[in-house]
Amino acid sequence: MEEKDVVRSLAALAQPVRLQVFRSLVVAGPAGLTPGAMAEALGLPASTLSFHLKELANAGLVSPERDGRNLIYHAAFEHMNALLAYLTENCCQGAGCLPGPKSCTDC
Repeated sequence: MEEKDVVRSLAALAQPVRLQVFRSLVVAGPAGLTPGAMAEALGLPASTLSFHLKELANAGLVSPERDGRNLIYHAAFEHMNALLAYLTENCCQGAGCLPGPKSCTDC
């Protein structure tokens, strides 16, 4: 993933409504959601949702699929995974970043 794509994706997610929309699509998984279902679940007007979906699509984070007369939006999981991989590529210079699990005696 190129740096410009990372910046575009992070900029799109740096807005609260877009982050909520993206997270709802991630939760929905491969089945995706219709704009109507998202608008209802998130309490958003259709025009507001449409604007934010367009921004997420331009950043490569979501993709629409036509199903008859409906559009179904899906999270772009490959793009999301590439973004996460880019962000953690050199995490802690290859050493484990997280401390090991605590034993029950430490609880």
